[in-house]
Amino acid sequence: MGTGLDAANVRRALRQALARVDGITPAEWTPRELRHSFVSLLSDRGLSTEEISKLVGHSSTSVTEEVYRKQIRPVVQTGAVAMDAIFKANPEA
Repeated sequence: MGTGLDAANVRRALRQALARVDGITPAEWTPRELRHSFVSLLSDRGLSTEEISKLVGHSSTSVTEEVYRKQIRPVVQTGAVAMDAIFKANPEA
């Protein structure tokens, strides 16, 4: 099965891979930043918090919402806009 990955080795491997990409400064990127970017891109594309939570391996959406609250804000805002539209369309609801 192997052993767990050492954080320093993971960072080193990521930066070595990024060094081959034009326009990227490898020292500016960490696995954490890559993960936050991943969540941001999924959120911007409209994936639900439930779907994002599964993809990043969280046991519940509350963990995802707490850790990535800035990245998933567009999903929350989209929901709020939809609810506003519903209630404006049905003022008696």
